[in-house]
Amino acid sequence: MSESFRDRLRALPDFPSDLPSFDPETAPADPAALFRQWLDEALAASVLQPHACSLATADSSGQPSSRMLILKDIDDDGWQFATARTSRKGRELSLNPQAALNFFWPEQGRQVRVAGTVVELSAEASAADWDARPGADGSTNAQWQLYALQPSEIEFWQARHDRRHIRHRFGPDGNLLS
Repeated sequence: MSESFRDRLRALPDFPSDLPSFDPETAPADPAALFRQWLDEALAASVLQPHACSLATADSSGQPSSRMLILKDIDDDGWQFATARTSRKGRELSLNPQAALNFFWPEQGRQVRVAGTVVELSAEASAADWDARPGADGSTNAQWQLYALQPSEIEFWQARHDRRHIRHRFGPDGNLLS
């Protein structure tokens, strides 16, 4: 009997045998600080591009789309990323400024999901981000926009081999939900 695709998928390994521990009781109360800690741990574990994340947006009719991009910064404005205003994500954000970021570090069995409202940052901040890109040649790009996702929810997820995965959630203003 030939193996079905479903069986093949079910037989794939889940996570590495050695997963980091996570105790929400001892985690930083600030979700940005916890994210920075997890990012540092991902870097120490040689995770490739731990600042890469999926950005999910939706058009005016609610049709979702997602793509990978790079986190630029986290500050009081929010979780920053950039794109051209004329790109699909730029057009979707102009019509529907709700979005979600998802970071996934399979080597550690960790995910971080950040959802909320996206705002455009200043033209000066956008120009500075454009100038700081690798290969910048001093030219300007009026379509380049730096955005900040202002979280209404942040969820930290730690895999466990017993399938009792840990979810640690924050709501608006960093209030702990779990």
